[in-house]
Amino acid sequence: MTQIQHKERIEKLRELINDYRYHYHVLNESTMSEAAADSLKHELVQLEEQYPELITPDSPTQRVAGTALDKFKKVTHRIPMISLNDVFNVQEVEAWVGRMDKLLPGASGQHEFICDIKMDGLACALVYEDGALVQAVTRGDSRVGEDVTMNVRTIENVPLRLRENQKYAYMLRGRTEIRGEIVMYKNDFANLNEQREKAGLALFKNPRNLAAGTIRQLDPRLVAERSLHFVGYDILRETADDVPTNAIGYDMMAELGITTSGQTRVLKNINDVMSYVDELGEKRANLKFNTDGLVVKINNRAQFATLGVVGKSPRGAVAFKYAAEEATTIVKDIVISIGRTGAATPVAVFNPVEVAGTTVRHASLHNADEIARLDVRRNDTVIIFKAGDIIPQVQKVLVELRPKNTMPIHYEKELARQYPELEFIRPEGEAVYRVKGATGPLLLKRALQHFASKGALDIDTLGEKNVVALVDAGLVQDFADIYVLTKEQLLTLERFADISAEKLIKAIAAKKQPPLERFIYALGIRHVGTQTAIDLANHFEGMDKLSQATIDELRSVGGIGEVVAESILAWFADEDNQQLLRKFSEVGVVPQYEKKSGKFAGVNFVVTGTLDSMSRDEAADKIRALGGTFQSAVAKDTNYLVAGGKVGTSKLQKAHKYGTKIITEKEFIELL
Repeated sequence: MTQIQHKERIEKLRELINDYRYHYHVLNESTMSEAAADSLKHELVQLEEQYPELITPDSPTQRVAGTALDKFKKVTHRIPMISLNDVFNVQEVEAWVGRMDKLLPGASGQHEFICDIKMDGLACALVYEDGALVQAVTRGDSRVGEDVTMNVRTIENVPLRLRENQKYAYMLRGRTEIRGEIVMYKNDFANLNEQREKAGLALFKNPRNLAAGTIRQLDPRLVAERSLHFVGYDILRETADDVPTNAIGYDMMAELGITTSGQTRVLKNINDVMSYVDELGEKRANLKFNTDGLVVKINNRAQFATLGVVGKSPRGAVAFKYAAEEATTIVKDIVISIGRTGAATPVAVFNPVEVAGTTVRHASLHNADEIARLDVRRNDTVIIFKAGDIIPQVQKVLVELRPKNTMPIHYEKELARQYPELEFIRPEGEAVYRVKGATGPLLLKRALQHFASKGALDIDTLGEKNVVALVDAGLVQDFADIYVLTKEQLLTLERFADISAEKLIKAIAAKKQPPLERFIYALGIRHVGTQTAIDLANHFEGMDKLSQATIDELRSVGGIGEVVAESILAWFADEDNQQLLRKFSEVGVVPQYEKKSGKFAGVNFVVTGTLDSMSRDEAADKIRALGGTFQSAVAKDTNYLVAGGKVGTSKLQKAHKYGTKIITEKEFIELL
């Protein structure tokens, strides 16, 4: 993107985030999930860090959104209730600590951290004068909130007077402010919705919106009917020395009768913090309130004050957000995969994004009807989620962020463009286009013959007739099935006797650790020939990295252009193929990569005409065995053109044009 395009993207992100926050904070509505909104905000933060000259004072990153409602009296916070910057991984946590260390001379590495669960509720400040509750104020826009005192007084766990105690008796004199979240526990929310369902009333969407909406009711009696809870996370005094550390602050709240989360922990270093992040990540689903992260603060409040505020967030604290079940990303391409049954399945290719703890690079769009329903286009920003925390899917398109001049996907034109050599039909009553004239068994037979062929895995005795017999008998339904065949199964077929059955079983078992490049070629990925398979093996050095490669990473491999990259990505994005790779692993098939070296390393050969001493395939194998590259056509980087008998003129002309050295078969053998 150019800077102008980045500027347009930033402006659109700000507009959409502001709209979301208005609905969420002011109207108590959700236009998208909080996880998706966090993802958009994170992208905006990163873009503004890259282009600080584009930051404006009204950016969502520079202020906490939300407006005090007119139906309540507005109150100005003495100290703004500012928001925290989000972090999503250990690298971002370490970067945060590094920035703090630079601002704390002599204290680098000497600070403690305090961690507490980040509750998903309505932020609120309780003000006590000489121990008595005098005011409750919502966060609002961080500086001006809403006076909701009468409603908060109805919450059972909010003390109308702070608890008398000897340990912190001085906290009962003067002004004490307790900050926290008003939440509805998950069980209470479920029970309330169950009652509403029985009464035929509309169900509430989530506990957070319900808590916020309840507190903003004008009638305190309605608030009293609902089970809300206040959970404290901070305590403020006019004299800062009254609360020297955050850990002491939590102890004070407990002594004064304020409910806290029960998840607070003081830790000595970032390794301990990240261990606690993992621990809470595993048990947070069983907590009584909803949460989407963990707050990490400097424990020493004097250090916290020294660090100050940058923008509208304190330098001394961050919010670690757990892997979202939803996120936003940009559709870089839409490719079509042909599955083993001949079905043409569209796949959205994304900028990589973390969803539910894993990196998602693509998702099935299922069929032409789904593309039309979503109106998804190339370069669209989409919300993706994991169905059952396993399969990534596109939830919706954020049309507000759509670039100008995008074009709807015309599915039949896309099929013709991506597969010009094939003809497709859409059977009546079906949603899926299929390759015309091809059935699942026919495609499997052709593919398995290629898989076992000499240029691929070279499985002895698994030729065309045996492949047909195995598929027709239902013993093989995909490539991996051949590795679990038994001698007893083969003996049920007319073609096999004891010796031939045993020979095939041994031949298949011998190919459980095939060379990586042969395995890639054997998979039959469209446009991936022998040399491309070698290039892919040399670049990625393993199936895991290859299967997770982005479109840009594939394009970066020498000799791979847009069409080939699309084809490779589409193959690995297909759910049937993903299942096939998992099955290979389960049956013990582990391709091996061996880095080729030899005197031909970095040398490119083309062979033209007929050779007397060997076939072209044998010549290619010899070149590759010595580390060289066998090319199908003369190019600018071709070093040698081996000219055999009956040579055509076109390759010779190209060799002269590019300065490629032309050698005879005899000279080639001498080089070998």
